[in-house]
Amino acid sequence: MKTPTRLGLVLLASLAATACGTPMVASNMLVPGATAGLVNDGAAFARGGSITGDVRVIKHVTSRYVDQPRDVWVYLPPGYDKASAHYPVLYMHDGNNIFDGSQAFGGHEWQADETAERLIKGGELPPLIIVGASNTQDRMSEYTWVPGKLDGKQVGGGGAKYADFLTKELKPLIDKTYRTKPDRANTGVLGSSLGGLESFYLGRYNADTFGKIGCMSASIWWSDRAMLKEAPKYPRNLKIWLDMGWKEGNSPDEELANARDLDKALVARGYKQGGDLGYFEDKEGGHNEQAWAYRLPLALKFLFGT
Repeated sequence: MKTPTRLGLVLLASLAATACGTPMVASNMLVPGATAGLVNDGAAFARGGSITGDVRVIKHVTSRYVDQPRDVWVYLPPGYDKASAHYPVLYMHDGNNIFDGSQAFGGHEWQADETAERLIKGGELPPLIIVGASNTQDRMSEYTWVPGKLDGKQVGGGGAKYADFLTKELKPLIDKTYRTKPDRANTGVLGSSLGGLESFYLGRYNADTFGKIGCMSASIWWSDRAMLKEAPKYPRNLKIWLDMGWKEGNSPDEELANARDLDKALVARGYKQGGDLGYFEDKEGGHNEQAWAYRLPLALKFLFGT
């Protein structure tokens, strides 16, 4: 299977469609610029230690706002140590899953380092820094802004405190330690599942810090679709990536319907497809790291591309 030569044109054309038009759909196609054979069935995704490029780890970062310490992973673009330039920054949740397969859930990583290296060196993405804050045993609480019910019990709701950790502690640490462009226009946040839910709320309540929001396979169902209730009040000065697979979880049709409803709600709020809103459906995408690794190049190029 060869990489489609016109995939980039298809991407632009699809993103330009309105919410009432045909959603952008990937049908087992290759990631632009990927190695032949890298499809979203997960077979080609690395297991075990697999760091590529300059990835550093800040160990045991503590906080006044969240209880659990965590490691923070930092990817620096090619030539960072030989340059004096300052760079945009993307903050990602579940940082232990994004760079190193030996640390990732199920042994499958997002390949964020490999993807960034390839796109930057290929001129498809401006150089940027990627910061991954590892998850902890409090993941459900930290990644949910409002409580929800699971198995009849009310759980979660610590997302605002986690946001304080990101904005008041981690970001200042990163800006002090590395050569960043600290303004909101050059700062993004991206996550999947509950991490996509938390990213959406960071856009809602911390738009002065994050100007780019990535929600991959977001848990829109959480707390009676609380995300949709926030959409009519969502800030209008953001760039948003929203996607969903067709094979997500135990109720894929419901998950897809939720994503389409959120897409329509954001369009109704004034967002423009292909402009400040990118919406993508992956026909073969499940709810796993392999699917998110597959779609990450599209999200990076939409949010940070020129």
